[in-house]
Amino acid sequence: MLSGLNHLTLAVTDLNRSVVFYGELLQLRLEAKWGGGAYLSLPGFWLCLSLDPLRKTEPAADYTHYAFSTSAENFPALVERLDTARVLSWRDNRSEGDSFYFLDPDGHKLEVHVGDLASRLKACRQAPYAAMVFFTDQ
Repeated sequence: MLSGLNHLTLAVTDLNRSVVFYGELLQLRLEAKWGGGAYLSLPGFWLCLSLDPLRKTEPAADYTHYAFSTSAENFPALVERLDTARVLSWRDNRSEGDSFYFLDPDGHKLEVHVGDLASRLKACRQAPYAAMVFFTDQ
């Protein structure tokens, strides 16, 4: 039985550039680094960066992306830091809660989001998506 998301591994083309992006810009904690990768962390989550020459840096055309949490208080400063670093945005926010959608240096689609599943479901109960069905009362 699953108990949660263990870690995320992202293929990168330039390990040092990615460590700076995730470690300094996004402020994940650098735990370990070696010739072919690095481990960074946030409370309850770890990220593996894996050097992979097969990685293409063009973002995928689909909506798959990885979202990080932040507080409402920290959101404006984080977005400003990303804008100042000239990080590319790939989508405008169209859902509940503040979100900023951006690309990492290898074209991975990322999001920083204020809110959680409970706040999303609450908003959806007030304005459901087409054909939406709820399976819990909360």
